[in-house]
Amino acid sequence: MMECSVWVAAEDHQNNTNSIKNNNNLWGFSHESEHDLAFMVTDFLENNGGSAGGDSWCSSDSESGFSDLIHLAEKISYYRHSVGQCQIDLLSVVHSLILSISEADLHFVKSGPCNASCIRYSLVKLLRLSGYDAAVCASRWQGSGKVPGGDHEYIDVVNYNNGSSERLIIDIDFRSHFEIARAVDSYDRILNSLPVVYMGSLTMLKQLLQLMVDAARSSLKQNSMPFPPWRSLAYLEAKWNSPYQRQFTLDERYISGTVSSDHKQCNGHLRRLQSLLQSELETERLLKPINIDSNRRLKLDRRRHSSFRAL
Repeated sequence: MMECSVWVAAEDHQNNTNSIKNNNNLWGFSHESEHDLAFMVTDFLENNGGSAGGDSWCSSDSESGFSDLIHLAEKISYYRHSVGQCQIDLLSVVHSLILSISEADLHFVKSGPCNASCIRYSLVKLLRLSGYDAAVCASRWQGSGKVPGGDHEYIDVVNYNNGSSERLIIDIDFRSHFEIARAVDSYDRILNSLPVVYMGSLTMLKQLLQLMVDAARSSLKQNSMPFPPWRSLAYLEAKWNSPYQRQFTLDERYISGTVSSDHKQCNGHLRRLQSLLQSELETERLLKPINIDSNRRLKLDRRRHSSFRAL
């Protein structure tokens, strides 16, 4: 198991790309990506959306679809609980720091819509004070084919160990990326099984993205609805796997400047995030004995399977 090293990198540890606009966000798009996506939605509805009859839409599961979604839910649970101690410890730190942020900590950090950047910068500040090489990452990608262009903002922590490094991703409103219209009941349960705050490797993130794409496809199929391109794996991966720029200091020009109405909404975003996180932690605390038993059964099943193959 890889040990977790805490080390704050120097300011010249900047990653990737030339000037990327530090926009998008947690609860919204930048103007460019919103326009890009709006155009694609309109085009999709005009050319494909009409094929789904409104009378066939429902929110219940078909028997085969329900089975598929339950299988995906089990995989999500497995991925969430099969991480190393380093990630478990960091996730606990992230949770504690998020819950410690107050509304007074949310400084206006840039011109234009804030989109909760202030929450991310507050969290990065606390992580760096705790000794972690954390930064706000602003990514941007160009549209290609059926994938619309866009931009996204998240946090990363670089962990250094024996001359190598591992980049861990933190997204403070993970579930919102997978909300779909007219979802069947089991899809909503899968959505709620995702962490409120994602913290983990890009590898595990891609595995979860693939599972959620499969789940969305199954839910939409049961309702005879077409699968839109902005639900595709390529579009989702672009948010965290595109060229990015790391930033960990606030823009002093905006800290004491006029606060826009967009930024004032961030107090509500913070309260919502903390409430969801507290509910998740309480649920996990109550289910912990069940999770331990499940993990033991999984290990026992693997041993049995290995024994059978040896025979």
